[in-house]
Amino acid sequence: MNAVSGNLDTDRYARCISASKRVRWDIDDDVIRGRRFDRAEKYLPDGLSLVSEFNTISEDEKKLVSQIQGRTYANVFAFAERFINAKVLEISRDYWLGDQVALEAVVRFSDEELKHQELFRRIDAMIEDTLPPGYRFEADTNAVAAIVLSKSKWAVLMLTLDIELFTQLHYRQSIEPDGDLSALFKDVFLYHWREESQHAILDEIELKRHDAAITVEERDRAVNEFIELVVAVDSVLQAQATADAGYFSKSCGREVGTEEADEIAAGFLKAYRWQFIHSGAQQPHFGKVLSGMISEEQGRRIEQALTTLH
Repeated sequence: MNAVSGNLDTDRYARCISASKRVRWDIDDDVIRGRRFDRAEKYLPDGLSLVSEFNTISEDEKKLVSQIQGRTYANVFAFAERFINAKVLEISRDYWLGDQVALEAVVRFSDEELKHQELFRRIDAMIEDTLPPGYRFEADTNAVAAIVLSKSKWAVLMLTLDIELFTQLHYRQSIEPDGDLSALFKDVFLYHWREESQHAILDEIELKRHDAAITVEERDRAVNEFIELVVAVDSVLQAQATADAGYFSKSCGREVGTEEADEIAAGFLKAYRWQFIHSGAQQPHFGKVLSGMISEEQGRRIEQALTTLH
Protein backbone atom coordinates (compact mmCIF):
# COMPACT_ATOMS: atom_id res chain seq x y z
CA MET A 1 0.00 0.00 0.00
CA ASN A 2 1.48 3.36 -0.95
CA ALA A 3 1.58 6.36 1.40
CA VAL A 4 -1.39 8.12 -0.19
CA SER A 5 -3.72 5.12 -0.11
CA GLY A 6 -2.52 4.31 3.40
CA ASN A 7 -3.49 7.79 4.60
CA LEU A 8 -6.87 7.54 2.91
CA ASP A 9 -7.55 4.20 4.62
CA THR A 10 -6.39 5.59 7.97
CA ASP A 11 -8.95 8.37 7.59
CA ARG A 12 -11.67 5.82 6.87
CA TYR A 13 -10.67 3.76 9.94
CA ALA A 14 -10.79 6.95 12.01
CA ARG A 15 -14.30 7.73 10.80
CA CYS A 16 -15.40 4.20 11.72
CA ILE A 17 -13.99 4.71 15.23
CA SER A 18 -15.88 7.99 15.56
CA ALA A 19 -19.12 6.36 14.41
CA SER A 20 -18.57 3.41 16.73
CA LYS A 21 -18.27 5.75 19.70
CA ARG A 22 -21.35 7.70 18.64
CA VAL A 23 -23.70 4.71 18.25
CA ARG A 24 -22.33 2.59 21.10
CA TRP A 25 -25.13 0.84 23.02
CA ASP A 26 -25.68 -1.44 26.02
CA ILE A 27 -27.74 -4.63 25.86
CA ASP A 28 -29.78 -4.02 29.04
CA ASP A 29 -29.91 -0.23 29.20
CA ASP A 30 -30.64 0.46 25.53
CA VAL A 31 -32.06 -2.69 23.90
CA ILE A 32 -33.92 -4.90 26.37
CA ARG A 33 -34.84 -2.25 28.96
CA GLY A 34 -36.61 -4.74 31.20
CA ARG A 35 -39.03 -5.85 28.47
CA ARG A 36 -40.17 -9.35 27.54
CA PHE A 37 -41.39 -10.98 24.35
CA ASP A 38 -45.14 -11.55 23.96
CA ARG A 39 -46.75 -14.48 22.11
CA ALA A 40 -49.48 -12.11 20.98
CA GLU A 41 -46.96 -10.27 18.78
CA LYS A 42 -45.24 -11.02 15.51
CA TYR A 43 -41.44 -11.27 15.67
CA LEU A 44 -40.11 -11.51 12.10
CA PRO A 45 -41.70 -9.27 9.43
CA ASP A 46 -43.60 -10.70 6.48
CA GLY A 47 -40.99 -9.44 4.03
CA LEU A 48 -38.47 -11.84 5.56
CA SER A 49 -40.64 -14.70 6.80
CA LEU A 50 -42.51 -14.88 3.45
CA VAL A 51 -45.44 -16.04 5.58
CA SER A 52 -47.95 -14.82 2.98
CA GLU A 53 -46.83 -17.79 0.86
CA PHE A 54 -47.79 -20.32 3.56
CA ASN A 55 -51.18 -21.04 2.02
CA THR A 56 -52.49 -23.78 4.31
CA ILE A 57 -52.17 -22.13 7.71
CA SER A 58 -54.35 -19.73 9.72
CA GLU A 59 -53.51 -16.16 10.75
CA ASP A 60 -52.61 -17.28 14.28
CA GLU A 61 -50.40 -19.99 12.82
CA LYS A 62 -48.70 -17.41 10.62
CA LYS A 63 -47.84 -15.51 13.77
CA LEU A 64 -46.29 -18.69 15.18
CA VAL A 65 -44.25 -19.07 11.98
CA SER A 66 -42.96 -15.51 12.42
CA GLN A 67 -41.96 -16.28 15.99
CA ILE A 68 -40.17 -19.52 15.11
CA GLN A 69 -38.38 -17.85 12.22
CA GLY A 70 -37.53 -14.85 14.41
CA ARG A 71 -35.78 -17.13 16.87
CA THR A 72 -33.87 -18.87 14.09
CA TYR A 73 -33.02 -15.51 12.47
CA ALA A 74 -31.31 -14.39 15.67
CA ASN A 75 -29.55 -17.74 16.08
CA VAL A 76 -28.15 -17.72 12.56
CA PHE A 77 -26.67 -14.28 13.16
CA ALA A 78 -25.15 -15.48 16.43
CA PHE A 79 -23.55 -18.38 14.56
CA ALA A 80 -22.29 -16.17 11.72
CA GLU A 81 -20.76 -13.65 14.09
CA ARG A 82 -18.72 -16.40 15.68
CA PHE A 83 -16.66 -16.97 12.53
CA ILE A 84 -16.73 -13.28 11.59
CA ASN A 85 -15.16 -12.35 14.91
CA ALA A 86 -12.50 -15.02 14.55
CA LYS A 87 -11.54 -13.62 11.13
CA VAL A 88 -11.52 -10.05 12.48
CA LEU A 89 -9.12 -11.06 15.25
CA GLU A 90 -6.88 -12.71 12.65
CA ILE A 91 -6.87 -9.52 10.57
CA SER A 92 -5.93 -7.45 13.62
CA ARG A 93 -2.47 -9.06 13.56
CA ASP A 94 -1.67 -6.99 10.46
CA TYR A 95 -1.84 -3.84 12.58
CA TRP A 96 -0.25 -4.90 15.87
CA LEU A 97 2.98 -3.11 15.02
CA GLY A 98 1.56 -0.88 12.30
CA ASP A 99 -1.36 1.51 11.91
CA GLN A 100 -2.76 1.89 15.41
CA VAL A 101 -5.85 3.74 14.18
CA ALA A 102 -6.70 0.74 12.03
CA LEU A 103 -5.99 -1.55 14.97
CA GLU A 104 -8.43 0.35 17.19
CA ALA A 105 -11.12 0.21 14.50
CA VAL A 106 -10.70 -3.54 14.06
CA VAL A 107 -10.57 -4.21 17.82
CA ARG A 108 -13.78 -2.21 18.26
CA PHE A 109 -15.32 -4.33 15.48
CA SER A 110 -14.37 -7.49 17.40
CA ASP A 111 -15.71 -6.15 20.70
CA GLU A 112 -19.02 -5.27 19.09
CA GLU A 113 -19.33 -8.69 17.46
CA LEU A 114 -18.83 -10.34 20.86
CA LYS A 115 -21.57 -8.11 22.27
CA HIS A 116 -23.87 -9.08 19.41
CA GLN A 117 -23.31 -12.76 20.15
CA GLU A 118 -24.26 -12.16 23.78
CA LEU A 119 -27.35 -10.22 22.68
CA PHE A 120 -28.54 -13.03 20.44
CA ARG A 121 -27.95 -15.64 23.15
CA ARG A 122 -30.09 -13.55 25.46
CA ILE A 123 -32.79 -13.15 22.81
CA ASP A 124 -32.87 -16.90 22.17
CA ALA A 125 -33.43 -17.56 25.88
CA MET A 126 -36.11 -14.86 26.11
CA ILE A 127 -38.02 -16.17 23.09
CA GLU A 128 -37.77 -19.68 24.53
CA ASP A 129 -39.86 -18.45 27.46
CA THR A 130 -42.71 -17.56 25.08
CA LEU A 131 -42.79 -20.61 22.81
CA PRO A 132 -43.72 -24.26 23.39
CA PRO A 133 -40.83 -26.61 24.27
CA GLY A 134 -39.06 -28.59 21.56
CA TYR A 135 -37.30 -25.98 19.43
CA ARG A 136 -33.68 -26.73 18.57
CA PHE A 137 -31.02 -24.96 16.55
CA GLU A 138 -29.49 -27.69 14.43
CA ALA A 139 -26.10 -26.23 13.48
CA ASP A 140 -22.94 -27.21 15.36
CA THR A 141 -21.76 -23.62 15.39
CA ASN A 142 -18.15 -24.37 16.24
CA ALA A 143 -17.85 -27.07 13.58
CA VAL A 144 -19.42 -24.95 10.85
CA ALA A 145 -17.34 -21.92 11.86
CA ALA A 146 -14.21 -24.07 11.59
CA ILE A 147 -15.21 -25.07 8.04
CA VAL A 148 -15.71 -21.42 7.12
CA LEU A 149 -12.37 -20.38 8.59
CA SER A 150 -10.56 -23.15 6.69
CA LYS A 151 -11.28 -21.27 3.45
CA SER A 152 -9.24 -18.43 1.96
CA LYS A 153 -9.35 -14.95 3.48
CA TRP A 154 -10.89 -13.59 0.24
CA ALA A 155 -13.79 -16.06 0.38
CA VAL A 156 -14.48 -15.45 4.08
CA LEU A 157 -14.29 -11.66 3.73
CA MET A 158 -16.62 -11.75 0.72
CA LEU A 159 -19.16 -13.82 2.66
CA THR A 160 -18.78 -11.50 5.66
CA LEU A 161 -19.37 -8.38 3.56
CA ASP A 162 -22.48 -10.01 2.11
CA ILE A 163 -23.83 -10.71 5.61
CA GLU A 164 -23.07 -7.22 6.92
CA LEU A 165 -24.78 -5.59 3.92
CA PHE A 166 -27.94 -7.69 3.91
CA THR A 167 -28.29 -7.08 7.66
CA GLN A 168 -28.77 -3.41 6.84
CA LEU A 169 -31.07 -4.17 3.91
CA HIS A 170 -33.32 -6.36 6.06
CA TYR A 171 -33.71 -3.72 8.73
CA ARG A 172 -34.39 -0.80 6.39
CA GLN A 173 -36.72 -2.60 3.97
CA SER A 174 -38.57 -5.10 6.18
CA ILE A 175 -38.08 -4.76 9.93
CA GLU A 176 -38.30 -1.00 10.49
CA PRO A 177 -41.41 -0.38 8.31
CA ASP A 178 -43.50 -3.19 9.85
CA GLY A 179 -45.80 -1.53 12.39
CA ASP A 180 -47.19 -4.86 13.63
CA LEU A 181 -43.82 -6.18 14.81
CA SER A 182 -42.78 -6.75 18.42
CA ALA A 183 -41.18 -3.47 19.58
CA LEU A 184 -38.49 -5.43 21.43
CA PHE A 185 -37.63 -7.56 18.40
CA LYS A 186 -37.51 -4.43 16.25
CA ASP A 187 -35.14 -2.72 18.70
CA VAL A 188 -32.81 -5.71 18.75
CA PHE A 189 -32.20 -5.32 15.04
CA LEU A 190 -32.22 -1.51 15.12
CA TYR A 191 -29.26 -1.47 17.48
CA HIS A 192 -27.59 -4.37 15.69
CA TRP A 193 -27.94 -2.47 12.39
CA ARG A 194 -26.38 0.68 13.83
CA GLU A 195 -23.11 -1.07 14.55
CA GLU A 196 -23.17 -3.35 11.51
CA SER A 197 -23.19 -0.26 9.28
CA GLN A 198 -19.61 0.48 10.37
CA HIS A 199 -18.61 -3.17 10.13
CA ALA A 200 -19.61 -3.27 6.46
CA ILE A 201 -17.26 -0.35 5.76
CA LEU A 202 -14.38 -2.12 7.50
CA ASP A 203 -15.17 -5.39 5.71
CA GLU A 204 -14.95 -3.65 2.36
CA ILE A 205 -11.65 -1.93 3.23
CA GLU A 206 -10.08 -5.22 4.30
CA LEU A 207 -11.49 -7.16 1.35
CA LYS A 208 -10.12 -4.67 -1.17
CA ARG A 209 -6.78 -4.55 0.62
CA HIS A 210 -6.51 -8.32 0.48
CA ASP A 211 -7.79 -8.58 -3.11
CA ALA A 212 -5.06 -6.22 -4.29
CA ALA A 213 -2.40 -8.54 -2.89
CA ILE A 214 -3.42 -11.90 -4.40
CA THR A 215 -2.72 -13.45 -7.77
CA VAL A 216 -5.23 -14.20 -10.53
CA GLU A 217 -4.95 -17.90 -9.73
CA GLU A 218 -5.50 -17.34 -6.01
CA ARG A 219 -8.59 -15.26 -6.72
CA ASP A 220 -10.00 -17.95 -9.00
CA ARG A 221 -9.59 -20.56 -6.26
CA ALA A 222 -11.13 -18.12 -3.80
CA VAL A 223 -14.22 -17.75 -6.00
CA ASN A 224 -14.70 -21.52 -5.83
CA GLU A 225 -14.28 -21.39 -2.06
CA PHE A 226 -16.84 -18.58 -1.80
CA ILE A 227 -19.29 -20.82 -3.66
CA GLU A 228 -18.44 -23.65 -1.27
CA LEU A 229 -19.20 -21.37 1.68
CA VAL A 230 -22.58 -20.41 0.24
CA VAL A 231 -23.38 -24.11 -0.19
CA ALA A 232 -22.27 -24.75 3.40
CA VAL A 233 -24.59 -21.99 4.64
CA ASP A 234 -27.39 -23.52 2.59
CA SER A 235 -26.83 -26.92 4.24
CA VAL A 236 -27.32 -25.25 7.63
CA LEU A 237 -30.51 -23.60 6.37
CA GLN A 238 -31.87 -26.86 4.97
CA ALA A 239 -31.39 -28.65 8.28
CA GLN A 240 -32.94 -25.78 10.23
CA ALA A 241 -35.91 -25.49 7.89
CA THR A 242 -36.68 -29.18 8.40
CA ALA A 243 -36.34 -28.85 12.18
CA ASP A 244 -38.46 -25.68 12.36
CA ALA A 245 -41.19 -27.11 10.16
CA GLY A 246 -41.35 -30.19 12.37
CA TYR A 247 -41.46 -27.99 15.47
CA PHE A 248 -44.31 -25.96 13.97
CA SER A 249 -46.33 -29.10 13.22
CA LYS A 250 -45.91 -30.31 16.80
CA SER A 251 -46.70 -26.91 18.33
CA CYS A 252 -49.58 -25.53 16.25
CA GLY A 253 -52.28 -27.44 18.14
CA ARG A 254 -53.69 -29.51 15.29
CA GLU A 255 -52.77 -32.48 13.15
CA VAL A 256 -50.66 -31.63 10.09
CA GLY A 257 -50.79 -34.14 7.25
CA THR A 258 -47.78 -35.32 5.29
CA GLU A 259 -48.48 -33.25 2.19
CA GLU A 260 -49.08 -30.08 4.17
CA ALA A 261 -45.99 -30.74 6.30
CA ASP A 262 -43.91 -30.92 3.12
CA GLU A 263 -45.36 -27.60 1.93
CA ILE A 264 -44.60 -25.97 5.26
CA ALA A 265 -41.02 -27.27 5.22
CA ALA A 266 -40.58 -25.91 1.70
CA GLY A 267 -41.91 -22.56 2.91
CA PHE A 268 -39.42 -22.40 5.75
CA LEU A 269 -36.54 -23.26 3.41
CA LYS A 270 -37.59 -20.70 0.82
CA ALA A 271 -37.76 -18.03 3.53
CA TYR A 272 -34.36 -18.92 4.99
CA ARG A 273 -32.71 -18.97 1.57
CA TRP A 274 -34.23 -15.56 0.87
CA GLN A 275 -33.05 -14.17 4.20
CA PHE A 276 -29.49 -15.49 4.18
CA ILE A 277 -28.56 -16.11 0.54
CA HIS A 278 -30.67 -14.50 -2.17
CA SER A 279 -31.43 -11.15 -0.54
CA GLY A 280 -27.70 -10.60 -0.08
CA ALA A 281 -26.84 -11.70 -3.59
CA GLN A 282 -29.28 -9.09 -4.93
CA GLN A 283 -27.96 -6.25 -2.71
CA PRO A 284 -26.70 -3.62 -5.20
CA HIS A 285 -23.54 -2.56 -3.39
CA PHE A 286 -22.48 -6.15 -2.78
CA GLY A 287 -22.95 -6.88 -6.49
CA LYS A 288 -20.86 -3.84 -7.37
CA VAL A 289 -17.99 -4.86 -5.08
CA LEU A 290 -18.08 -8.48 -6.21
CA SER A 291 -18.28 -7.75 -9.93
CA GLY A 292 -15.41 -5.28 -9.61
CA MET A 293 -13.11 -8.07 -8.47
CA ILE A 294 -14.05 -11.06 -10.61
CA SER A 295 -14.24 -11.99 -14.28
CA GLU A 296 -17.42 -12.60 -16.25
CA GLU A 297 -16.73 -16.34 -16.21
CA GLN A 298 -16.31 -16.34 -12.43
CA GLY A 299 -19.53 -14.36 -12.12
CA ARG A 300 -21.35 -16.99 -14.15
CA ARG A 301 -20.04 -19.72 -11.85
CA ILE A 302 -21.42 -17.89 -8.83
CA GLU A 303 -24.75 -17.21 -10.55
CA GLN A 304 -25.08 -20.86 -11.57
CA ALA A 305 -24.44 -21.96 -7.99
CA LEU A 306 -27.10 -19.59 -6.67
CA THR A 307 -29.59 -20.75 -9.29
CA THR A 308 -29.35 -24.33 -8.01
CA LEU A 309 -30.48 -23.11 -4.56
CA HIS A 310 -33.89 -21.85 -5.72
